[in-house]
Amino acid sequence: MVSMGGAMSIARYAELLGPPGLGLRLTGLCDTRERGFYERGLRRAGASDQDFFVCVADLEDELIRALGPAGVEEAIAAEGDLRPWRTFLSQPAQHGRPRQQQLRRFLGTKKGRKIRYGTLLVEALGADRVPEPLDALLASL
Repeated sequence: MVSMGGAMSIARYAELLGPPGLGLRLTGLCDTRERGFYERGLRRAGASDQDFFVCVADLEDELIRALGPAGVEEAIAAEGDLRPWRTFLSQPAQHGRPRQQQLRRFLGTKKGRKIRYGTLLVEALGADRVPEPLDALLASL
Protein backbone atom coordinates (compact mmCIF):
# COMPACT_ATOMS: atom_id res chain seq x y z
CA MET A 1 0.00 0.00 0.00
CA VAL A 2 1.32 3.41 -0.93
CA SER A 3 0.39 6.54 1.00
CA MET A 4 -0.94 8.98 -1.55
CA GLY A 5 -1.93 12.57 -0.86
CA GLY A 6 -4.06 14.56 -3.28
CA ALA A 7 -5.72 13.60 -6.56
CA MET A 8 -2.53 14.19 -8.58
CA SER A 9 -0.51 11.64 -6.60
CA ILE A 10 -3.33 9.11 -6.54
CA ALA A 11 -3.87 9.43 -10.28
CA ARG A 12 -0.12 9.18 -10.94
CA TYR A 13 0.28 6.02 -8.85
CA ALA A 14 -2.94 4.53 -10.27
CA GLU A 15 -1.61 5.16 -13.78
CA LEU A 16 1.75 3.56 -12.94
CA LEU A 17 0.45 0.59 -10.97
CA GLY A 18 -3.15 0.09 -12.16
CA PRO A 19 -4.76 -0.84 -15.49
CA PRO A 20 -2.88 1.70 -17.66
CA GLY A 21 0.53 0.69 -16.22
CA LEU A 22 1.51 -2.56 -14.54
CA GLY A 23 -2.10 -3.75 -14.49
CA LEU A 24 -2.16 -4.46 -10.77
CA ARG A 25 -5.43 -4.52 -8.87
CA LEU A 26 -5.44 -1.47 -6.58
CA THR A 27 -6.87 -1.73 -3.08
CA GLY A 28 -6.47 0.12 0.20
CA LEU A 29 -7.89 2.28 2.94
CA CYS A 30 -8.47 6.01 2.97
CA ASP A 31 -9.72 8.53 5.52
CA THR A 32 -13.13 10.13 5.10
CA ARG A 33 -11.57 13.51 4.32
CA GLU A 34 -9.49 11.93 1.51
CA ARG A 35 -12.33 10.01 -0.14
CA GLY A 36 -12.93 12.60 -2.87
CA PHE A 37 -9.22 12.72 -3.76
CA TYR A 38 -9.16 8.94 -4.16
CA GLU A 39 -12.36 8.82 -6.21
CA ARG A 40 -11.21 11.58 -8.59
CA GLY A 41 -7.64 10.33 -8.88
CA LEU A 42 -8.59 6.73 -9.54
CA ARG A 43 -11.31 7.75 -12.01
CA ARG A 44 -8.85 10.02 -13.84
CA ALA A 45 -6.47 7.07 -14.22
CA GLY A 46 -9.25 4.78 -15.40
CA ALA A 47 -8.97 2.63 -12.27
CA SER A 48 -11.81 1.43 -10.06
CA ASP A 49 -12.37 2.73 -6.54
CA GLN A 50 -14.50 -0.28 -5.54
CA ASP A 51 -11.63 -1.89 -3.59
CA PHE A 52 -10.90 1.21 -1.51
CA PHE A 53 -12.48 1.25 1.91
CA VAL A 54 -13.22 4.40 3.89
CA CYS A 55 -12.39 4.84 7.57
CA VAL A 56 -14.92 6.98 9.48
CA ALA A 57 -12.31 9.57 10.46
CA ASP A 58 -9.06 7.67 10.03
CA LEU A 59 -7.59 4.27 10.85
CA GLU A 60 -6.62 5.37 14.36
CA ASP A 61 -10.23 6.34 15.06
CA GLU A 62 -11.42 2.96 13.81
CA LEU A 63 -8.92 1.12 16.02
CA ILE A 64 -9.76 3.19 19.11
CA ARG A 65 -13.48 2.55 18.66
CA ALA A 66 -12.93 -1.17 18.06
CA LEU A 67 -10.64 -1.63 21.06
CA GLY A 68 -12.35 0.93 23.29
CA PRO A 69 -10.62 3.76 25.15
CA ALA A 70 -9.77 1.52 28.12
CA GLY A 71 -8.07 -0.98 25.82
CA VAL A 72 -6.03 1.76 24.17
CA GLU A 73 -5.02 3.11 27.57
CA GLU A 74 -3.87 -0.41 28.51
CA ALA A 75 -1.67 -0.40 25.40
CA ILE A 76 -0.29 3.01 26.39
CA ALA A 77 0.55 1.68 29.85
CA ALA A 78 2.13 -1.49 28.43
CA GLU A 79 4.33 0.66 26.17
CA GLY A 80 5.55 2.71 29.13
CA ASP A 81 3.87 5.89 27.87
CA LEU A 82 1.66 6.62 30.89
CA ARG A 83 3.72 9.65 31.90
CA PRO A 84 3.47 11.36 28.48
CA TRP A 85 -0.23 10.39 28.34
CA ARG A 86 -0.93 11.99 31.72
CA THR A 87 1.06 15.09 30.77
CA PHE A 88 -0.95 15.31 27.56
CA LEU A 89 -4.23 15.00 29.48
CA SER A 90 -3.22 17.81 31.85
CA GLN A 91 -3.01 20.30 28.96
CA PRO A 92 -5.89 22.80 29.02
CA ALA A 93 -6.80 22.06 25.39
CA GLN A 94 -7.63 18.48 26.38
CA HIS A 95 -9.96 19.34 29.26
CA GLY A 96 -13.55 18.40 28.49
CA ARG A 97 -12.76 16.60 25.23
CA PRO A 98 -14.14 13.08 24.78
CA ARG A 99 -11.58 10.37 25.61
CA GLN A 100 -11.63 9.01 22.04
CA GLN A 101 -10.63 12.43 20.66
CA GLN A 102 -7.91 12.75 23.28
CA LEU A 103 -6.52 9.35 22.34
CA ARG A 104 -6.57 10.17 18.61
CA ARG A 105 -4.74 13.43 19.25
CA PHE A 106 -2.21 11.77 21.57
CA LEU A 107 -1.35 9.19 18.91
CA GLY A 108 -0.49 12.00 16.51
CA THR A 109 1.64 14.12 18.84
CA LYS A 110 5.00 12.40 18.36
CA LYS A 111 6.69 11.24 15.18
CA GLY A 112 6.36 7.50 14.76
CA ARG A 113 3.69 7.09 17.43
CA LYS A 114 0.84 6.42 14.97
CA ILE A 115 2.81 3.66 13.27
CA ARG A 116 3.95 2.10 16.55
CA TYR A 117 0.51 2.20 18.15
CA GLY A 118 -1.25 1.17 14.96
CA THR A 119 0.62 -2.11 15.12
CA LEU A 120 0.03 -2.52 18.87
CA LEU A 121 -3.68 -1.76 18.62
CA VAL A 122 -4.20 -4.17 15.72
CA GLU A 123 -2.37 -6.88 17.67
CA ALA A 124 -4.59 -6.20 20.72
CA LEU A 125 -7.81 -6.66 18.73
CA GLY A 126 -9.63 -9.97 18.73
CA ALA A 127 -10.64 -11.35 15.34
CA ASP A 128 -14.25 -10.44 16.17
CA ARG A 129 -13.41 -6.77 16.79
CA VAL A 130 -11.67 -5.82 13.53
CA PRO A 131 -12.99 -2.45 12.29
CA GLU A 132 -15.30 -2.79 9.27
CA PRO A 133 -13.09 -0.95 6.71
CA LEU A 134 -10.02 -3.00 7.69
CA ASP A 135 -12.06 -6.22 7.71
CA ALA A 136 -13.43 -5.40 4.25
CA LEU A 137 -9.94 -4.65 2.95
CA LEU A 138 -8.54 -7.92 4.27
CA ALA A 139 -11.51 -9.88 2.90
CA SER A 140 -10.91 -8.34 -0.54
CA LEU A 141 -7.33 -9.60 -0.76
